[in-house]
Amino acid sequence: MIHIGIVGDHDPAQETHVATEDALGHAAVDLGLGVEPAWVATDEVGDPPDELVAFDGLLIAPGSPYRDPEGALRAIEHARTRDVPLLATCAGMQHVVVELARHVLGVADAHHAEYEPEGATPVVTPLACSLAGRTQEVEVRPGTRAAAAYGTASAAERYACRFGPDPAVVGELARAGVVVSGTDAEGAPQILELPDRRFFVATLFVPQLRSTLVHPHPLVSAFVAAAAEAARGDDEGTSEPTVVVRRASG
Repeated sequence: MIHIGIVGDHDPAQETHVATEDALGHAAVDLGLGVEPAWVATDEVGDPPDELVAFDGLLIAPGSPYRDPEGALRAIEHARTRDVPLLATCAGMQHVVVELARHVLGVADAHHAEYEPEGATPVVTPLACSLAGRTQEVEVRPGTRAAAAYGTASAAERYACRFGPDPAVVGELARAGVVVSGTDAEGAPQILELPDRRFFVATLFVPQLRSTLVHPHPLVSAFVAAAAEAARGDDEGTSEPTVVVRRASG
């Protein structure tokens, strides 16, 4: 059984949360795996985040503002520093940018503008035009984990966001080794990843919304496959498992 922690403030009436649970189920069927998801509220993530150590993978869910953004950041840092497979979507991606700005770029007061703390440095800001409810094409960069999962050069994806990463900060992150593996038609970052981790992918869109039982979303399937490999590696005492992904068609 693969244990996936979904970090976010669960609302059963929220479409993206229902889609998140469904997409993990689609991936489980696609890969022939047993997957057990469990929600962990952001204000339940401790310091240190002992609640997360039993999970084989972490999915940072849509749905900001989070009750405790610092809890979400602790979960992201836990995944990044312990090489736990991570998929972060929508608000999850935005908080990945904050965590990386703080702990990779050293911007100690980096924050998300939705929370508006005084005197801090916003690295996630309101989009000039909200993407909530929209579908748009994402161009996928060859040679990346995202490209390996998709198997295509582009994909139409659904969004639920009003905020996005500051392009200047993403440029600094790219110089520090973060890969921009997906962009929109204007070149704005839509997918970020850390190539030296088992699986660490963040998307501004919500791939869960496009997943179906017939066509599981390839990024979600890739994430679950990486979590399965991590679980097998941990069971066997292997520190660097090879992730093998069976891509969904469509």
